[in-house]
Parts: sequence; structure tokens; C-alpha cells
Amino acid sequence: MPTCENCESHVTDNYVRVFTPDGLDNPRACPQCDDLIRHNGQIRKARTPRF
Repeated sequence: MPTCENCESHVTDNYVRVFTPDGLDNPRACPQCDDLIRHNGQIRKARTPRF
């Protein structure tokens, strides 16, 4: 089962297929991560908290 490398939440295989670069099995951030976001192909700290 794939998990997020940041918060260790479970993510689906489809999420990994769509949002993770080829060759990686686990995303670096997921929708459950309150402190990180994906931006322009990179992972960065969120400027404001997400709810």
C-alpha cells in the first residue's frame, strides 16, 4: 500500500500514478498534508494553513 512520505497517510494507487513522478512508489505530499503543497512540479511549504 502506498503511503505519503510526509504524513504517512494511505494514498490510492491511482493517486500515485497521477501525482508521483515515474520511478517513485510513494508521494512526497498528499491532500492530507496541511503544511505542504505541490506547486509547479515541486513540493513546498504552505504559506497559509489549509482547512
